[in-house]
Amino acid sequence: MLYLFAAILLFGVLIAVHELGHFFAAKACGVRVNELAIGMGPLLLRKVRGETVYSLRLLPIGGFCDMEGEEEESEDPRSLSRQGFWKKFLIYVAGAAMNFLIGFLIMLLLYLPATAFYDMQIVELHENFPQQGESGVMIGDRIHSINGERIYVRSDIDLVFSLIERDENGTIEIVFERGGEKLTRMLTLQTYLDEEGKEYRAYGFTYGGMIEATPLMKLRQSWYATIDYVRMVRLSMQMLFTGAAGTEDLSGPIGIVSTITQVGEEAEASGGVLAAFESIGYFAAMIAVNLAVMNLLPIPALDGGKVFFLLINSVALLLFKRQIPAKYENYIHGAGFALLMALMLYVTFNDVLKLI
Repeated sequence: MLYLFAAILLFGVLIAVHELGHFFAAKACGVRVNELAIGMGPLLLRKVRGETVYSLRLLPIGGFCDMEGEEEESEDPRSLSRQGFWKKFLIYVAGAAMNFLIGFLIMLLLYLPATAFYDMQIVELHENFPQQGESGVMIGDRIHSINGERIYVRSDIDLVFSLIERDENGTIEIVFERGGEKLTRMLTLQTYLDEEGKEYRAYGFTYGGMIEATPLMKLRQSWYATIDYVRMVRLSMQMLFTGAAGTEDLSGPIGIVSTITQVGEEAEASGGVLAAFESIGYFAAMIAVNLAVMNLLPIPALDGGKVFFLLINSVALLLFKRQIPAKYENYIHGAGFALLMALMLYVTFNDVLKLI
């Protein structure tokens, strides 16, 4: 029950952070905000302060920052529709930026007690490794990227190896860092013998090592971990579009809350309550970054869709001295919202079935 409550609270906080991003940006740009709502559906609490209504709603599946002139034209000079390109752009991306920032801050908080971080240095080469030396690979080289995929944290190496495409010989391109330089090497799977004389295929190097967790290193590792979550979202989207994953693999609010609860319970069973909340923290950072990236996709009704139309209108105004009428853009966003709600209901239905 503790982790269920924590999961629901966490999901609500991440939504609140997103809407607060829009809210603060709108206020900073002088745009009138009619209502700031956390959650959707029936009203639970309502408070009027100044020109803005602050409300809490029953369903923790969204929220909104209702700005004057956002859905239709308004004569109010403080309406969103009467603002320039950069103010609109700032307001649209502020929600995603806040989610990304909270993801980074969560990672920084988790890394504050750290004394050292795992490194990606080459610590051992097989005696029969064919490319040893300055023109090949040396102990102390750090892995920078594999087949173009940047390695941010050590766990990326196994992930990238599981996803990259290799030719029939297993050849890959690895970029190493050595003395401030980046060196590109082509490595091919080799056949080696284990201690029992049995053959196995491997690249022939072992990576590892530790680096001191200085304050600057904690900032860097927090940034790398946050960027790594962005890559995870990209790979998930790639799997979805290529058919490697289906819509049944998606999770909505119920699925996310259920997963957070499960993560907390499993971590507590193996490491105690502190370990449970640490694991939930990592998951929260991932969800925060996921919300940031997904909201910036150029899909109608999402922030990214609004940015897309903002760019289209700017180009149209420059070339043709006219823009897409606001009512037609709103029709498209309305249709996009309906489709997203239908997808949300489908995903939620699947989440419920998984719990039965």
